[in-house]
Amino acid sequence: MDFKDIKELIRVFDKSELNKLRVKEGEFEISMQRGFEGGVTTVSASPMVQTVASVTQNASTSSSVLSTTAVSNEATKESSASGIAINAPMVGTYYSSPSPDSPSFCGIGDIVRKGQTLCILEAMKIMNEVEAEFDCKILDILVQNGEPVEYDMPIFIVEKV
Repeated sequence: MDFKDIKELIRVFDKSELNKLRVKEGEFEISMQRGFEGGVTTVSASPMVQTVASVTQNASTSSSVLSTTAVSNEATKESSASGIAINAPMVGTYYSSPSPDSPSFCGIGDIVRKGQTLCILEAMKIMNEVEAEFDCKILDILVQNGEPVEYDMPIFIVEKV
C-alpha cells in the first residue's frame, strides 16, 4: 500500500460513519479509531518504516485530526563526520512547535530521547509528528519554522548519545 492509498483510506474513513477500521495487507497493517481522546493506532508498512496515527474527533467542529509519526531507518543518513542527518519522511511544511505561542520541541544543543517529537510536518492540513529514532543531541536545525520541506530533505543534524 503506497502513500496515496493510505491518504485515500484516511479520507474515506473520515467521511464514513465507522468508528474503527483495520486493514491488513501482507506486512502492512493500519488501524484507525475515532471517538475518544488519546486513541492510538499502529501502522507498520515494513521492517524499516514504523508509523503511529491517532485520530480524534473535535466535538465543537466535528472535524477529525490525524497525527502521524513516520520514522524510517533510511531517513537518517550520514551527512558528514560531524553528525547524522535526519531527513524529512514526507513533503510538507516544517513547524518547530505545536502552536505559534508554544515553545519549540527541541533546539540546538538539546538532548532528545528516542520517541521524543522533533518537529511537525504539515501536509494537506494533517499534522505529522516526526520523532527521534534514537537518543541524540541536536547539532543543527537546517530548516526555519514555516518553511516547506521536500521528501528526504535533511532537517536536523544530530549526534548519537
